[in-house]
Amino acid sequence: MKADATLDCIGLYCPLPIAHTAKKLKELEVGQVLEILADDEGIKEDMPAWCKTTGNELLGIEEDAGGYRVYVRKSRFDGRADLRE
Repeated sequence: MKADATLDCIGLYCPLPIAHTAKKLKELEVGQVLEILADDEGIKEDMPAWCKTTGNELLGIEEDAGGYRVYVRKSRFDGRADLRE
């Protein structure tokens, strides 16, 4: 999958990959895709839950021998859920 930016979270454990993802997404434009590299197995549950809470779009999680590649598209909500919808 093509990403607009990559965030290396190898060696970081919960909650740091989520915190770093939130910070990095603030630098991206709405619609851009962030690739997160992680080796913490918790990312498989943490990132979908965070995306649901914030309104960002989880595009997928790929697992390989070195860990995980997670793809998140920045939503129009700028990292915050729109509570009016």
